[in-house]
Amino acid sequence: MKGERGGFRPVRREQLLEGLGHDSYKSKVKLPDPTRCPGCGAVFRNGRWTWETATKDAPEHKCPACKRIRDEFPAGYVALGGEFFLEHADEILHLVKHCEEKEKAAHPVQRIMAIEKKKDGVVVTTTDVHLARTIAERVHDAFKGSLAFHYNKGDNLLRATWKR
Repeated sequence: MKGERGGFRPVRREQLLEGLGHDSYKSKVKLPDPTRCPGCGAVFRNGRWTWETATKDAPEHKCPACKRIRDEFPAGYVALGGEFFLEHADEILHLVKHCEEKEKAAHPVQRIMAIEKKKDGVVVTTTDVHLARTIAERVHDAFKGSLAFHYNKGDNLLRATWKR
C-alpha cells in the first residue's frame, strides 16, 4: 500500500483514536478477580489493571507493562528533537515525566520504559501506544512544532516524531 513502510502508515491525530488494535501482551485468558502483578503490584479487577490493593493470597500474573519491560519490547516510540528541544530539554522532559505520572496513576499499564539520549534529541519508549500518543500530543500542544504519527496496526506499535 502506498505510504506504508514495514507495516507502518502515517496517520492523523484523530485517526489514532479509532485505529488502535489488538495488543499481544494482554492476557489471552480471563484472569481471576482480583489478580496481583508480582512485578509492580498493580491489581487486575473488573476487567482492568488498577492500583487497588489485593489480599496476599490473590493469584499472581504479570501485567502487560511488566511483560513489555521484561522483554524490552516497547509499544510506543516518541522521538523528540530539533534545536528548540536541545535548548529546552529539561522543561520538555519535565512535561513528559509529568504526563506519565498522571496517566500511570489512572492506568497502571501506561509507563515510560526509557528515555534514550540521541545526537539531536531523545527517544521515549512506552509500554502502551496510548501513553506514547498522549506524550507526543502534550509536547506538541505546549511547544508547537511539527508532529507526525506512524502506526503499525498489526504490531500495535506507534512511532511519534516531534521536532522544533
